[in-house]
Amino acid sequence: QVQLVESGGGLVQAGGSLRLSCVASGRTFSSYAVCWVRQAPGKEREFVAAINWSGEYTYYADSVKGRFTISRHNGKNTVYLQMSSLKPEDTAVYYCAADYNVATSTRYAYWGQGTQVTVSS
Repeated sequence: QVQLVESGGGLVQAGGSLRLSCVASGRTFSSYAVCWVRQAPGKEREFVAAINWSGEYTYYADSVKGRFTISRHNGKNTVYLQMSSLKPEDTAVYYCAADYNVATSTRYAYWGQGTQVTVSS
């Protein structure tokens, strides 16, 4: 089992940048794929990005491709989401999630508590 804690959210103007961090507990973190998922008010959770256990493979939703970058540092048990050229429609609670298999969906076994990202126009 792995426990996840997100941080780095906040209020930013459109066009700005933020970097989210997801820190995991557990010695087997490097065995897990990790994704970022977001949920805007009144909407379903939406897949944003995913990375496999080694960091060799990354996947992105079309809505963030070219603007967001997912990466990981297994030595620090941390996955990052670098967000640039932010838009008001990126406003949401951002969650990181982990599972043994990488997927471009929201079907992951372990979840963090989320961090709020608000982009003002």
